[in-house]
Amino acid sequence: MTEHKPWPIRMADSIMREHPILATKWAYEWGVVLKGIEQLWQRTGQRAYFDYIKRNIDTFVEPDGTIRTYSLEEYNLDQINTGKLLFGLWDETCDERYRQAALRLRDQLRTHPRTSEQGFWHKNIYPHQMWLDGIYMQGPFYAEFARRFDEPAAFDDVARQIILVERHTRDPETGLLYHGWDESRQQAWADPETGCSPHFWGRAIGWFVMAIPDVLDHLPHDHPQRDTILDIFRRTIDAVIRVQDPATGLWYQILDQPDRPGNYLETSASCMFIYGIAKGVANGYLPAHYRDIAARAYEGVVSNFVEVDAQGVVKLHGICSVAGLGGNPYRDGSFAYYISEKVVTNDYKGVGAFILAGVAMDDL
Repeated sequence: MTEHKPWPIRMADSIMREHPILATKWAYEWGVVLKGIEQLWQRTGQRAYFDYIKRNIDTFVEPDGTIRTYSLEEYNLDQINTGKLLFGLWDETCDERYRQAALRLRDQLRTHPRTSEQGFWHKNIYPHQMWLDGIYMQGPFYAEFARRFDEPAAFDDVARQIILVERHTRDPETGLLYHGWDESRQQAWADPETGCSPHFWGRAIGWFVMAIPDVLDHLPHDHPQRDTILDIFRRTIDAVIRVQDPATGLWYQILDQPDRPGNYLETSASCMFIYGIAKGVANGYLPAHYRDIAARAYEGVVSNFVEVDAQGVVKLHGICSVAGLGGNPYRDGSFAYYISEKVVTNDYKGVGAFILAGVAMDDL
């Protein structure tokens, strides 16, 4: 019966029923959901999962490989993420449109604007800035493309992005990573000395710790930077564990200020940390006993934020709808800003991370 199915399957089936087509624009958020559903397809062999992925991607990818609503000239790293689904579709169908679409996304990275050290700007509209989010948005796609298309120099570039953003955003006292870094120090949110934004936003670090084990799936075992990236992953995970809420096993919107009025336990970041820890344990990157840390957090998410309504729709509560830096209206990176964004239910970023976290836990 439905109530006995694992939570990732229940959530995926619910989303597929409620949203036959996830979106009207090419965007990263729904790609997170499809990546979770792809994991279920790979593990269960249920064709309905593959068909759902294909139907949603085919809404955007034209027969010649152009991607509807996507613009290379926007130079937005977020737009790369959903491209990860193209590889599995190409494998399964041999339809050339998926290969051509992947090539188009790769072309963006060839000319994407960069910092003086060759770090990708997060977006063209955010000049000189690297955000933690960007590592997830481009890194796993870029690494898989490099493996499939035999681009060894691209592996060096993938590694460079991780190393640079950690070097510039890591706080030496806590080991946590600030959300963003402005090389120019011109943004109002940027510290005039370090260039960093002022707070440790949970989901930004969540994107980062999900990205690294996904990148390592493709980075050659003999790559000279692999051990450096593993060290970055381990010390970031350890810093995250130190600020885990002892009562619930979850994490706060602003990670290091649990007692500050207005701060709250946030679902999407918690799911991302579960995924990173669980996959890290499964692949031998983290000690086996870290499984218990992930399991406690997963139980915390389910007991505090998951609800099933009378129609059987699975609802995931407690998700920060969005957060960023700069822009118009201007987001100043303050504590007040991060807690002012809406907290919503079944946002795709949270739903996708929840499915991925559940699959990763089942893999242990």
